[in-house]
Amino acid sequence: MRAVGRVRARPKPSAARYLPARQSYASLRAAAADCHGCDLYKHATQTVFGEGKVRAPVMFVGEVPGDVEDLTGHVFVGPAGRLLRKAMEAAGLDARDVYMTNAVKHFKFVERGKRRIHQKPKRIEIQACRPWLEAEIDLVKPHIVLALGAVAAGALLGPSFRLSHHRGEFVRSNTGARIMATMHPSAILRAPDSAARRKATARLVNDLRTIARSLRQK
Repeated sequence: MRAVGRVRARPKPSAARYLPARQSYASLRAAAADCHGCDLYKHATQTVFGEGKVRAPVMFVGEVPGDVEDLTGHVFVGPAGRLLRKAMEAAGLDARDVYMTNAVKHFKFVERGKRRIHQKPKRIEIQACRPWLEAEIDLVKPHIVLALGAVAAGALLGPSFRLSHHRGEFVRSNTGARIMATMHPSAILRAPDSAARRKATARLVNDLRTIARSLRQK
């Protein structure tokens, strides 16, 4: 009778091995372009790395690049990004003070005809991409991190965090930054009617205004 050997566990997907030994914005961005830490790279056009001023006092963390971001290689340039930038302007938050990125760096989608429909990343994909987000936070060293949506909030604050209960509240992190979570602008665009969109946009502006006031008080 042949002995059955122990089945070796398959390693969990992770981007950790792709991080450069010497980390700067340029080296991180270049290394991320070749990341195969999870399977999302197979169908995405390109890696969409974070953008903004290194040492920016504020960092925005979204969920995953959208269709326009995947095609252009830039963060928050689609419809949700335009709404976000208008809300920032209304709140008096200078875009030059913000570094923008996503919890996951490759577009996840399903094809429906000629359209590519965004899909929510799985927790294992978020965890696989976490080394990039941690490297960005370590490099930028923001005073405030804004999680846009439940996926980003979960990536930063853990799966037990409930956006519906704690939206707009500051939470202290072990990095020293204060973290706030708010609704993702793409969720606002999916609101059922114009009245709901106006209400949700006003809440987003209010959260951004809180951040702007906090910066002025430093």
